[in-house]
Amino acid sequence: MSLQRDAPLPLSQQLAALLRAEIESGQRPPGSRLPTIMALATEHQIATATVVKAIRILKREGLVIGSTGHGTFVAER
Repeated sequence: MSLQRDAPLPLSQQLAALLRAEIESGQRPPGSRLPTIMALATEHQIATATVVKAIRILKREGLVIGSTGHGTFVAER
């Protein structure tokens, strides 16, 4: 799934939905590390601030955990 710039849903929410689907499908299992913010921004051709917003959404939902300098990981269920 690619992000749609002309969609009514903000890019940050689209990226969060994409990562959420990967987590829920098992493509990104618990304990696995997400790509860096810069890598996700480059891959999806979006601003790093947009990626940060998407990660914050997933953190609020309890799907990922992490901290600055250590990376972001899929939370254990």
